Amino acid sequence: MTALDVVTAADGVHLATGQDANWILLTDGDGVTLVDTGYPRYVGAVLESLRRIGRRPEDVRAILLTHAHIDHIGGAAHFASTYGTPVLTSDTEARHARREYLEQTPPSVLLSHVATRGMIPWSLRIVRAGALQRGAVGDADGFDAVTGVDPDGPLDLPGSPTPIASPGHTSGHTAYLLRDTGVLISGDALVTAHALSRDVGPQLLPPMFAHDAPAEFAVLDVFADLAVDTLLPGHGPMHRGEIGAAVARAQDLRDA
Repeated sequence: MTALDVVTAADGVHLATGQDANWILLTDGDGVTLVDTGYPRYVGAVLESLRRIGRRPEDVRAILLTHAHIDHIGGAAHFASTYGTPVLTSDTEARHARREYLEQTPPSVLLSHVATRGMIPWSLRIVRAGALQRGAVGDADGFDAVTGVDPDGPLDLPGSPTPIASPGHTSGHTAYLLRDTGVLISGDALVTAHALSRDVGPQLLPPMFAHDAPAEFAVLDVFADLAVDTLLPGHGPMHRGEIGAAVARAQDLRDA
């Protein structure tokens, strides 16, 4: 099982951090909304994170996906097939999750960056975590669980997350705003660390990971207008502070 840390960001909002990917648990009463699920071989860690907050996998009302890269949907098929958990994301990203199309950095691009600091150990770790698996949610014993979400939210799920369209990293990438607690679940549209980055703090992932880098950059302006003071990213630690300053930092780093 991957290394695991679970921290509470706000009442009923928990960030679970594996070695190379995060997921979020939103609680309301006995119910849980699970946002992303890590790599395929993180399933044990996801189950352990539920145990640590006093919940069971049967308590998960739905899985919300920020996007359909393997490091975010890896456990979704397990929950769908084992517990019948519905898996939700944007209409565009639902097709991605079913692997009707694929927006993933090709191995040839990763190989061209083999000299990048941290690339080799990171690559070995994620392969062990299941990065090379196909990973479609529809692979769950034929159970095609991915459906779209209401873009106008908030969703009728624990935590009452509101979808925020944030295309760029993938075409259908979606962040989730928790209005009552000022929390933004940003997925990979805005992160705070990565194995291939020397920096810790709000930043964009390296451009090679973006399907549409200009669109990804433009989404930062959308985030800057939100009433947010806590950032829960897909990679890296929780960040506290005014979202405008976090966005400006990420923009400055990309422009440098």
